[in-house]
Amino acid sequence: MKRSPLPSMLTRRVILDGLAYLLKGGFWLRNSHLPTESHAVPTHFVGICVATSQQAETDDYVLAQLAALGIGRVRLDIGDDEMYVHQIRLLQRLLDAGVWVDIHLVQPFAMARQMLDIAVQTRWQQFVEQFLQQFATQIASVEIGNTINRKRWAGYHWQGFLLAWQIAHRLARQYGVKIVGPNIQDFEPLYNISALKQLQAERLLPDVHSNNLFVERVIEPELADHRIFQHRWTRCFRFNLIKKARLLQKIGADFGIPDLVSPVAFWAIYRIQRHLPDGAQKQADYVTRYFTLLAASGALQQANWGAMICHREGVINDGLDDARYPVLERVAYYKSADGELQDYQRNPSFLALRTVARWLNGADYIGPLATGNGLEIHQLRKYQKLVHVVWAINGRCAILDDIYADSSLRKAQFLSRNGQVAEQPLLITETPVYLMWDATEVVELHTSTPKLTETVIHAHIQDQHYYPVHEGQWRGMILADSPDQARRLWDAWQPSTLQAPAKDQALRHARNAIWPLPDPRTAGKKVTVKQPIHMYWHKTYLDRFKPSKAKRSWNGAMELLRRGVGTAMPLAYFERLGDTSLKQNFFICEYIAHDFSIGQAFSAFSQGAEAFEGVPASTIYQAFARFCLHMHASGIYFRDFSGGNILVSRQDEQLAFSLIDTARLRAYATPVPYAERMADLTRATHKLHWEGRRQFLTLYLGMTGRSLTWRTLLPFYLYDFKVSLKRTVGRKGMKRLLRYLKSLRT
Repeated sequence: MKRSPLPSMLTRRVILDGLAYLLKGGFWLRNSHLPTESHAVPTHFVGICVATSQQAETDDYVLAQLAALGIGRVRLDIGDDEMYVHQIRLLQRLLDAGVWVDIHLVQPFAMARQMLDIAVQTRWQQFVEQFLQQFATQIASVEIGNTINRKRWAGYHWQGFLLAWQIAHRLARQYGVKIVGPNIQDFEPLYNISALKQLQAERLLPDVHSNNLFVERVIEPELADHRIFQHRWTRCFRFNLIKKARLLQKIGADFGIPDLVSPVAFWAIYRIQRHLPDGAQKQADYVTRYFTLLAASGALQQANWGAMICHREGVINDGLDDARYPVLERVAYYKSADGELQDYQRNPSFLALRTVARWLNGADYIGPLATGNGLEIHQLRKYQKLVHVVWAINGRCAILDDIYADSSLRKAQFLSRNGQVAEQPLLITETPVYLMWDATEVVELHTSTPKLTETVIHAHIQDQHYYPVHEGQWRGMILADSPDQARRLWDAWQPSTLQAPAKDQALRHARNAIWPLPDPRTAGKKVTVKQPIHMYWHKTYLDRFKPSKAKRSWNGAMELLRRGVGTAMPLAYFERLGDTSLKQNFFICEYIAHDFSIGQAFSAFSQGAEAFEGVPASTIYQAFARFCLHMHASGIYFRDFSGGNILVSRQDEQLAFSLIDTARLRAYATPVPYAERMADLTRATHKLHWEGRRQFLTLYLGMTGRSLTWRTLLPFYLYDFKVSLKRTVGRKGMKRLLRYLKSLRT
């Protein structure tokens, strides 16, 4: 029998309750996007969600990992199902070990759908009472509600949820247990307002307000949420993580519930890898950044990471794949730790969580030295230490020496994100670090407004480090494996000695000169040097406030690398201070060995060839469509996506693509808009015949769920027309005409 759909949770009442609260000024909170200065972080602020399996050995493992993490408060889901006996077994072990346990009582999805049935109500009442009779005096709290604004997870409609809440609330009050709820998912405050208003009217309010403060779809913890009022209003309203936390705390306080907790939130590795290839490392970065920002908000009593063990979101990988992921999201019900015990492996986020819990739990938060401008420096005090937690947003950096006085850096101790004693870093990057002094130390800064550099980096290139260049009039960056190698590269590539060769000895010699040099790192290999040598007068005027072309080339290449898009490995860039010619700058990268360019292949197909370099046209179209889709989904709008800038090599019977000439690239935190995708593809396929374009576009659009129409093809016709104008009446056309007139005179 077909199951009838549940009514929408976004009801007229929810909307009206939210609008009434908004019109009364309920969302007004001055500077709510900024941290709250001078407050104590709760002792058990950083927690984690745990689960066990049917094997009792898993209990031992969970307890051992909790001890290693140094976390003394956990959240445990207990459901009315076949896992109940195993969950109770773990609960008893946790209580015996002295761990504070918050219990989340979960009603099975099928029963939640049928809460209007008297038999279901009776079973829910018996389940809750049976549990509270046994454990009411031993647990820290009981949470009622289960992502109630996600009916596909919880199964509730409003009337059913209110009945479930009423039953559990009455029993919890009877047994004297602290009540947490109603467990709203994400930042959707209309549901918080309406739920609390209805519960207040029935005198059924919880003791603690709960909301799963997810921000993973915003890509990284510090960013304002682009989904609220869409991109154009993002900077205006500044709904960042801190603002969300502070507004949710205010909503609860307005209903008489000042305490707020986030029962579960995480970054799933697979979701990170939709944008960035280093999913496990980025998850570890986000653990530190997320909890530090929540602590800085001063709005929460507790925030939990969940789940402890899971290949997607766990700090421990269970060794499984997506095929074994449960149907019901773990954020709704962390039913069990799956996989085999011998396959469990700690992710990098495990050590990051251990370190941030050690330094945040029970700390005194002093305030930010920098926040909201891409650079985060948060001060706290703990263990008789003054601690700065420091990082930049993804892809950006700041030079440590430019921020802190030398006298303060000499007295500092440095810990890595994972809690290991480290040498003084040269750069502040997206991977957090801890700077520590004696609590009485007065830390001196060079500036009261620390800022990022304009240089982009990829923080997770294995065994490679960044070395800022500050030599005479030259500034820049070198990528090397050690300080000694960085010095050798600087000596080999002294920019004052770099000279562009004659046109016949260069790889390219037009607006830019591009030529090879020996690679000082490896005998027999080459690097490529790029220098602007010709600037039109209007470009000299318009580009005078932009970064140098070398820095833009470096930044573009780094954006490609950190998003997993092929390009030549950048090795260095140098720029001369005060250079009004805009030509005294150099970009150096590895030389790319390749088989052909996409432009060469497309030109051959336009002349009737059915294959190029032994590769059929259909194979090239398919592979290139996948590459373009990945590039655009990763947020790269290349802008100079001409066929000659797209290099192709054959690797293990697969085609690999690399991009060069990266100075004009634009990088977004979200996928590239459709119009800009088409702008890239018009350039890339300009040399391809129309039948080939249609085949390629059909493949590309099919991967996005779109179909090829005349509107899709319109930008391609317009681009062809634009190019033809350039060749006839534009600059190229004028040059051609002048050459023709000159030939007539001779």
